[in-house]
Amino acid sequence: MVSLKLISNCVESLVFVFKGGRVLSVQNSVIKGNWALILGASSGFGEAISLKLAEAGMHIFGIHLDRKSTIANVERVISQIKEMGGQVAFFNINAADPVKRKETVDHIESVLKENENASVIKVLVHSLAFGTLKPYISSSQNEIVTESNMNMTLDVMAHSLVYWVQELVLRKLMVSGGRIFAMTSAGGHRVWPTYGPVSAAKAALEAHIRQLAFELASLGITANAIRAGVTKTPALHRIPGSETIIKKALEANPSGRLTTPKDVAEAIVALSQSGTHWITGNIIGVDGGEDLI
Repeated sequence: MVSLKLISNCVESLVFVFKGGRVLSVQNSVIKGNWALILGASSGFGEAISLKLAEAGMHIFGIHLDRKSTIANVERVISQIKEMGGQVAFFNINAADPVKRKETVDHIESVLKENENASVIKVLVHSLAFGTLKPYISSSQNEIVTESNMNMTLDVMAHSLVYWVQELVLRKLMVSGGRIFAMTSAGGHRVWPTYGPVSAAKAALEAHIRQLAFELASLGITANAIRAGVTKTPALHRIPGSETIIKKALEANPSGRLTTPKDVAEAIVALSQSGTHWITGNIIGVDGGEDLI
């Protein structure tokens, strides 16, 4: 395997990795060798982002919550990252548990300090999709969302972002040049039966991104929300009426297809490069124009 490094305009450095006379991958040395922390790394957007960042040369910390029935997929993701030459450590925990969060960041900090050169987290991605899908109002008390349902949904899908960022920044595990991304959706400003708690979480997540962008700007850390279009992920299929959502998105999207996890992963890799330091506090649509209609 042979690597060839090219420098263009002293801005970006590309490493072309050759094997057997062909280009195996193109890695950007600005993020190559740095670490990414993916919350929700084992499926859907988080899985695709983990793999694409690893392909770009990053090492991956992954946070996930899986039972025995889905562990095989987690092991496959870890194996693929290792095959690309990256270091990888996955943690099977509840990302919203404050004790587990602290223990995990302790472990991450020790791994980063073990490296020959002092390392930090270059990219943080929040892609947690675990919430209640219940209506606010119904004829039956048993069918409506409860206070604990609502609190759990917002804690996992929105507030947890703030707490993970606090841990990283206060410990100086994310410094100038860091990139924070949070996965949102059109559900943050649209309605759908039973989607109320998740919609509220997405709206809160977007508000957290704006506030983080404001407070972290002086530290040179950016924060943006990624508004993906309708994408066939495990989270989508848990929504009652998801087939109707898919049908309407296909009819409306001017690009003629649904968004894929790969579309989103490629966008995050691009936004993690140098030259994107002035992009912060935004809700960035990665949807082929779906939200225009």
